[in-house]
Amino acid sequence: MNLVHHLSGVVSEFGVLATEGGPSRDGGAGAWMFELRGILTVIIGVFVLMGSVYFIMMTNMGARLAFLVAFSGLAGWMFLMGAIWWMYGIGLKGAEPSWDPVPGRTVLQDTQALVSANVLDTPIEVEPEASAPETADAVASRFVDEGWKVLDPSAASFGQAASAAEGLLIESGAFAGGDYRVMNVFDIGGERYPRFADGAIDFVAFWHKPRNIVVEVASVVPVREEPGRAPTVPQIDEVQPHQYVYMVRNKGSKRQPAGLITIGSLIVFLISAWLLHSRDKRVTYNRSLPALPSRA
Repeated sequence: MNLVHHLSGVVSEFGVLATEGGPSRDGGAGAWMFELRGILTVIIGVFVLMGSVYFIMMTNMGARLAFLVAFSGLAGWMFLMGAIWWMYGIGLKGAEPSWDPVPGRTVLQDTQALVSANVLDTPIEVEPEASAPETADAVASRFVDEGWKVLDPSAASFGQAASAAEGLLIESGAFAGGDYRVMNVFDIGGERYPRFADGAIDFVAFWHKPRNIVVEVASVVPVREEPGRAPTVPQIDEVQPHQYVYMVRNKGSKRQPAGLITIGSLIVFLISAWLLHSRDKRVTYNRSLPALPSRA
């Protein structure tokens, strides 16, 4: 009971601090400090949910055994919750997948840079007097010949890659926003493994090969704006060579926190269950011993 009164006093003091300090969202009286409100939520949740179960079992089992049983139940519940989070990618999540720049080889401004950056294996041979569109067509054909896949503009990966490339182009100073147009997106790699029976069995394919993507962009002719008229449609500049943004897929760690919670909770639950089992064996052994004769 002393513990209950002590914890109640602590919660009451936090409540006074939270209601008297900090700005409120509506500017009225009884403002809440958001940090203290979060602390109060955790304390009340532990005290009411887990603490109430522990106090009830403590009256029947004793403090030590009740704590071990309640702690085992909490670890088991955390294991089930973490497993559901892990399977469906919900709850506590890590970093989302993203397209990351390849260090030192991100924005490639000519066709020879594609070879020197190991994007393409063989050099591209074009006539010296070839125009920029003709050179770009030769590069696109070489991508296809070397196993790259051209993404459809309606595909989700096309839009995601184009959006990531825009940030890298602006950051590098190669283009400003609206000064270019995405022409093609080339994709390669990313296959899952191991797979069996010609890919029919892939439920154990937890690993991936590196996945790379190249976004081809072309500069546009500056738009002429006249008062009272809609801007003209940007046209591709056929003089400037096309540029390429080389990126690698970062799979992220979306399910990593949930996986760590699941594995850690399972270990704690198994240890707690083993301690309970060992205690039951000791109790059974002690009760099987003959009773000591009482002294007169």
